[in-house]
Amino acid sequence: MVDLHDAQSETIALYRPVGEQELALIEASGFQAFPPRLEWQPIFYPVTTEQYASTISRAWNARDGHCGFVTRFAVEAQYLRQFETHIVGSHEHEEYWIPAERLDEFNAHIIGPIEVIATFAS
Repeated sequence: MVDLHDAQSETIALYRPVGEQELALIEASGFQAFPPRLEWQPIFYPVTTEQYASTISRAWNARDGHCGFVTRFAVEAQYLRQFETHIVGSHEHEEYWIPAERLDEFNAHIIGPIEVIATFAS
C-alpha cells in the first residue's frame, strides 16, 4: 500500500489519467474540478498511484496520435473515507469508484488545484 496521507493537511493525493478533451474541461474549470461523466459512464475512478495513472494514460489516452496526461490532486481525507478502493487487475491497480451523480460533491472536496504532472504522446 502506498502512503497517500498528508498528515499536516489531512488530504489524500490521488491521480487521474485524462485525454485532451477531459483536460480542456478541467482547464476551463480553472483546474478546480473534473467534468461530469458521460451518460454511459456510471463512475468516476481516480487512482491511488502515479504509476497506475501513467500506465492507463500511455495505453489508452496517448494512442492514435493523441496525448495522454496524468493529473494529481488532493481530496479531504475525512470525505474520501466513505468510499472503498477497488483492485482491478493486479494489486497495483487500485482505484476509488465515485458514483457519477456524486462527482459535483467529490469536486467540492478537492483541496487546491488539479495539477498535470505527466504528458504522454503516441
